[in-house]
Amino acid sequence: MNNIKLTNICKAYGETVVVNNLNLEVKQGERLILLGPSGCGKTTTLRMIAGLESITSGELEISGKLFNTIPPGERNIAMVFQSYALFPHLTVWENIIFGLKIQKLPSEEIKKRAAKALEILNLTGYESYRPKELSGGQKQRVALCRALVKQSPYFLLDEPLSNLDAQLRQQARTELVKIHEIYKPTMIYVTHDQVEAMTVAHKIAILNKGTLQQIGTPKEIYNNPANTFVAGFIGTPPMNLCKAHLLYDKIFIGNECLVLPEKYREVVKERSTVVVGIRPERCTLEKSPMVEAKTVFVEDLGNQRITRLQLKTGEEIYVSTVDHKYSFALAQGFSFEWENVCFFDVGSGKNLIS
Repeated sequence: MNNIKLTNICKAYGETVVVNNLNLEVKQGERLILLGPSGCGKTTTLRMIAGLESITSGELEISGKLFNTIPPGERNIAMVFQSYALFPHLTVWENIIFGLKIQKLPSEEIKKRAAKALEILNLTGYESYRPKELSGGQKQRVALCRALVKQSPYFLLDEPLSNLDAQLRQQARTELVKIHEIYKPTMIYVTHDQVEAMTVAHKIAILNKGTLQQIGTPKEIYNNPANTFVAGFIGTPPMNLCKAHLLYDKIFIGNECLVLPEKYREVVKERSTVVVGIRPERCTLEKSPMVEAKTVFVEDLGNQRITRLQLKTGEEIYVSTVDHKYSFALAQGFSFEWENVCFFDVGSGKNLIS
């Protein structure tokens, strides 16, 4: 089994803990995305797996064997760096086959692997070019080619698309998924871009300040975030989070008093306040709404409109709609279905339903 397992992994630089007690398993052939804001420990985790950073404590197992002290060159891992790391004095062809020549593979095997990788990534005809003659997208594809020809069972990618424009990123995401479907390596992909995470991943692991917040499928994380951090990090715009007061069977959102459905009363019992979370696309603008709010701003994105509302308490709510026929001037607030609501603990931020 070509799986990767991290058990109680910690990484510290002196007193500064960068990765804290991380437990994670990536199964054979799985695409796992490490997602989180800058400085959360994503790249450090990837570098520990590759052997480029030492592990302070914990165990790293690859295919069931302990790899804590195995040198990088003996791990049979292919890695794509954010900065591409191409040799400027070598041609595209020489960059791609550099590692294979060091491994002393037969020349026919090298040619076969390189030609196949060039074909998959639409780089045929660029073999004699040097990196300075290539665009950013082409350089990225060369870096992917160099990792691909290694035909490693493990594929690590450190924010490989962050230097590309939006259109190239979308094209490159498609190519990455296509590559994975052909070779099916165990893939770990680091990014801070939630769109990449949602579209590429089999599973997403969300980190914050070196601590794992949640791991699950994109659908699980989007629909049932483990805490307010995950809820606010995933989604564009992110989940609406507002404090609500409780009194018996009543809940106060903004200044509106609503009857809380019976099935949720047990969830929030003995609490005076909770944080209510609702996805913007699961809110609707209404002339006679459940919660009154005034329209502050409407952002037209072509395929959708995002309306920013302000509650009487001053908190802001976003509503996403694709109905361009709706007269936003008529909106007096928003409504929602209770089954689309998450309830979070005010202190810990933990999802009370999950």
